[in-house]
Amino acid sequence: MATDWKGKLLRPKGGEGIHLLTGHLAYLCWDAVTHRNEASFVTGARLSCRCQWLISQQIPQFEDVKFEAASLLSELYCQENSVDAAKPLLRKAIQISQQTPYWHCRLLFQLAQLHTLEKDLVSACDLLGVGAEYARVVGSEYTRALFLLSKGMLLLMERKLQEVHPLLTLCGQIVENWQGNPIQKESLRVFFLVLQVTHYLDAGQVKSVKPCLKQLQQCIQTISTLHDDEILPSNPADLFHWLPKEHMCVLVYLVTVMHSMQAGYLEKAQKYTDKALMQLEKLKMLDCSPILSSFQVILLEHIIMCRLVTGHKATALQEISQVCQLCQQSPRLFSNHAAQLHTLLGLYCVSVNCMDNAEAQFTTALRLTNHQELWAFIVTNLASVYIREGNRHQEVLYSLLERINPDHSFPVSSHCLRAAAFYVRGLFSFFQGRYNEAKRFLRETLKMSNAEDLNRLTACSLVLLGHIFYVLGNHRESNNMVVPAMQLASKIPDMSVQLWSSALLRDLNKACGNAMDAHEAAQMHQNFSQQLLQDHIEACSLPEHNLITWTDGPPPVQFQAQNGPNTSLASLL
Repeated sequence: MATDWKGKLLRPKGGEGIHLLTGHLAYLCWDAVTHRNEASFVTGARLSCRCQWLISQQIPQFEDVKFEAASLLSELYCQENSVDAAKPLLRKAIQISQQTPYWHCRLLFQLAQLHTLEKDLVSACDLLGVGAEYARVVGSEYTRALFLLSKGMLLLMERKLQEVHPLLTLCGQIVENWQGNPIQKESLRVFFLVLQVTHYLDAGQVKSVKPCLKQLQQCIQTISTLHDDEILPSNPADLFHWLPKEHMCVLVYLVTVMHSMQAGYLEKAQKYTDKALMQLEKLKMLDCSPILSSFQVILLEHIIMCRLVTGHKATALQEISQVCQLCQQSPRLFSNHAAQLHTLLGLYCVSVNCMDNAEAQFTTALRLTNHQELWAFIVTNLASVYIREGNRHQEVLYSLLERINPDHSFPVSSHCLRAAAFYVRGLFSFFQGRYNEAKRFLRETLKMSNAEDLNRLTACSLVLLGHIFYVLGNHRESNNMVVPAMQLASKIPDMSVQLWSSALLRDLNKACGNAMDAHEAAQMHQNFSQQLLQDHIEACSLPEHNLITWTDGPPPVQFQAQNGPNTSLASLL
């Protein structure tokens, strides 16, 4: 929240995290609006604020009363879903506040936030541009940077990368040159670095982002050692904070989890998720800011994907249910995360071999999203479902593969998603028996994944190449692929790739007459099979398993108990 230098609350402002499942960026708007549930209180407050606004306009000395009344009244209008009443009020207040820099900047932020929540990013960017120029004129480079960074955030959301790059360059120069309160300066650097890191992660550039991520982590350590300066800034336009230190700390944990998830460092992702969630629980006892729930949902979305990879489906399902419960408490949160939630359910369905339900969940997610990266992620996974299903959906599958063709006109710029598209093409060619074509696609995946340290894609490509060489009778080359795949899968750890690799190693050693090695691989395969089967049975027995049938409307409130899973080890393999 925006606070003055004595830690007193000025007023809550607006904002909520905006998130991508696939590459997973968290672009943050401003802090959170405090919602009051009592309708009578809101109505009474609205009438009171309206009276203050009307009366104070006739009294020149009451500037603070006038503009605070306008700000509060517009918030109350928004709580009553009267956005059309809030916007002209704010425009009027902005028009007459140009001689009071603090209120002029704050009202510009507030109206830009309102447009952002309505997804009118063009209008929001225009207002932030006006704010940046105004801050420059009144000599506030600090607030100018806040306006420009906020505009850069929205441009990234709109994928206007040609405008983003020069803007971020300018922001970097302003931040480095500005000499002022150390906490304000470091908070600007955190904002700037968060945008850079999430931009890299959205582009799937896991290796390239490491220097920026390291700077961000060092920056938050610096902020944690600084004491709040109680000296009031001389320029009233500088009376803004981006986020409290505690919120910034959680945010840095969050982007670290995103990086670890993409890179395939799943134990590290788990470690930082645990730290972030613990911090969030402490904060939520004292702070009802909606942004904290957004942080929590995004963290859970990432750790759920980790659980599915590491073979903890039952825990993942319970965490999906936890996301549902959080979304039930906030219609805006559900609106922002519904597509991601159905995508996670689709991934869970794939992990428990419920392919019809997986198709339904992915199709629902596609209907709910207009975000290109998430769309490409869902289509890639849906295509893999159709490939596993054989000849049932050939026409649809060919259409999907053409829409995510990595050789030409790939719909997004994400390095990671394009590498995944090559893998899916390789998988399809393998199932079609076109082994040379499959090898070409998979080698392209390997080249791209090695370039950006995409460890899980590397492991998947290696084991599939090993399988192809095994089918072709080239046991030596197969072994050269499968052994490093097994090593990498153990490091991640990826239970499915370990299961696949151990089965290949068993068959390879048996074919080569290495009885002892074949026995060892067979034992490993048996252990992985038992772990996965036990987890599969536990997950399918949970009442939350019924979520796989939910494809419309808000998340269900209650779950009926299951009679027990209808599954076998063969269905997992």
